[in-house]
Amino acid sequence: MSQAFKIIAETEAGGRRGQLRLPHRTVETPVFMPVGTAGTVKAVAQDVLETLGTEIILGNTYHLYLRPGHEAIRRMGGLHRFISWPGALLTDSGGFQVFSLNQLRKVSDEGVRFRSHLDGSSHFFTPEHSMDVQIALGADIAMAFDECTEYPADRSRAQESLRLTMAWARRSLDHFRAHREEVVWHEELGGRTQSLFGIVQGGMYIDLRRESAERLVEMDFDGYAIGGLSVGEPRQLTLEMISEVLPLLPAGKPRYVMGVGYPDEIEQYARMGVDMMDCVLPTRAARHGLLFTSEGRLNIKGKRYAEDQGPPDPACQCMVCRRYSRAYLRHLMQSGEALSGTLNTIHNLAYYLGIMERVRKNLAPAG
Repeated sequence: MSQAFKIIAETEAGGRRGQLRLPHRTVETPVFMPVGTAGTVKAVAQDVLETLGTEIILGNTYHLYLRPGHEAIRRMGGLHRFISWPGALLTDSGGFQVFSLNQLRKVSDEGVRFRSHLDGSSHFFTPEHSMDVQIALGADIAMAFDECTEYPADRSRAQESLRLTMAWARRSLDHFRAHREEVVWHEELGGRTQSLFGIVQGGMYIDLRRESAERLVEMDFDGYAIGGLSVGEPRQLTLEMISEVLPLLPAGKPRYVMGVGYPDEIEQYARMGVDMMDCVLPTRAARHGLLFTSEGRLNIKGKRYAEDQGPPDPACQCMVCRRYSRAYLRHLMQSGEALSGTLNTIHNLAYYLGIMERVRKNLAPAG
């Protein structure tokens, strides 16, 4: 296995603290991973991410494939070198973005034909092609190509989606194992190579989720993700799906819930035993003036903050809260200044990363 996961603390409720040893960094879990869609966490420079304590970020296979192109990134030494990021990286498979194109895609057993949202050009993604692109990008963790089920979806639709996901998982794994040694940094990191995670699907049907998890475990991936959540379903249903699937996944391998969530949600899931989470919410909300604080959500555009000289969050010690006032952040937002998105994003990321740090510290020692 190209990565090693070690549990160093756990609770009776299932929460666990761990260390995920990846080629570029050992990541402390549970961990929140900022989303860097096109090779950047929007509005925040890499050195600032390091200062915030970010250990692992995401890259988006679909967007990087279209621009600047995976072969160009390969020639420049892989995604780590291209974006000057020394920490760990995870790339998604591109599946979610392809499937979100709706009328611009056509799904078959072989793969997905889609049109670029940039210029309308035609492209074809198969599980094998997704693996080739992710190997070229060279992230520490790659994801199997899956078919994301929308919500709501009737049972027949969820079953068909699961059929494709399981077939594509097998093809992804076979191709990845045959070609993983082609990763660009294989030699410079002493022969340690990428990991590949499988993705549990099945819509909002517990039996289909169970089937998906059990079949993926039989394939023996390096880690396991729960996908197809936060797609419009009620929060209680999200919680139910996670609760049902987690016990089916191997305790000795990392467990990743994709695309979640609000601050209280990621804390709850971490305490249940989820090791890895990502979400665009802290960065996207920041660009619209929504800050997450210890006092709740704060819409910095509000008129009542026009002369508020207090920090965004009195309980926060991030670089933004130590220096800037609510009045100034509101002024930047109202003036359309680019710095607004940067400062808001830094605070929100610090808040999310701080939640995970607190959860890790509060976990009781194992047995």
